[in-house]
Amino acid sequence: MIVWFVLLAGCILLIVLPRIGLMALYRAWQTTRERERVEDALKHLLNREHLGRHATPESLSGAMGLPRATVMRLIEKMEAQGLLETRGLELHLTAEGERWALHVVRAHRLWERYLADEARMPLAQVHAEAQRREHALTADQVDELEAAMGYPRHDPHGDPIPSREGVLPQAEGMLLTAWPLDEPGRIVHLEDEPALAYEQILATGLGLGKVVRVLERTPQRLVLSDGEHEYRLAPTVAANISLAPLTGAEAARNHTIPLSELPLRRMAEVVAIDDELQGFTRRRLLDLGLTPGAVVYPELQNAFADPRAYRVRGSLIALRKDQASHVLVRPQSLN
Repeated sequence: MIVWFVLLAGCILLIVLPRIGLMALYRAWQTTRERERVEDALKHLLNREHLGRHATPESLSGAMGLPRATVMRLIEKMEAQGLLETRGLELHLTAEGERWALHVVRAHRLWERYLADEARMPLAQVHAEAQRREHALTADQVDELEAAMGYPRHDPHGDPIPSREGVLPQAEGMLLTAWPLDEPGRIVHLEDEPALAYEQILATGLGLGKVVRVLERTPQRLVLSDGEHEYRLAPTVAANISLAPLTGAEAARNHTIPLSELPLRRMAEVVAIDDELQGFTRRRLLDLGLTPGAVVYPELQNAFADPRAYRVRGSLIALRKDQASHVLVRPQSLN
């Protein structure tokens, strides 16, 4: 009888203990889930407003995959918190709602930058992982993450990262489907939704910073060229790519090659580190002396040719092929 009493008491304690009891853990999980729903809703409203439209209960229900009744309760809660206002059928962010939404977007895009550059996670996976992590950071932690990565301006898809002050620059670029034929342009944005279209783009080898021309456009396909390779895309996939005109400096990059392709002992001048590489890795390459104007050449390589040793500014440094591929160089004359 005593044993049963002890077991019963233990079960009750397991349920009701503060912080570690089952009831406390359930309440914490419920609070976290509600916060995540609020933040996901705020992101949807912000995205719609930046597209020149306003969210509605129907668009919110579709974006979040929630029943309309659940969404209406969420809207009522967010109105009570002063995060949004209902005007007819439209949902409008308040100043506080916009501030909170920008914090979540900033955390998400910084996480994507970190996961792509430092954790070396495949690009097709970074969005889902950043979505999971974005809700856990405080404003101070987001600031620390941004500073540690050298204040990157764009995420791995080309979307601008909001500033600490809550300024979100406009995304640049024109859709590839509207880009003039045979006009060189630099890829500045890759839309990561829908995921299937994004994966098809990545599978072709197209990425941020690549300079391409549209050779052919028909209702069935677009044919692009980067000067060496041709890429064929369905118009629905091509609509997820945006280009921007080349600046004078970028036009000069057309005569460069990646450092990884420079022949052994051939000297070259560093022109730039491509914009696709950000964060700690970009800072490390700059700290190693790979700045514009520096002379560099491959001096040693192992039997597998990776990594290679490069001579730059009097020092010998080792770079993996994937690191050296982001350094754009202009080979010097052999004369």
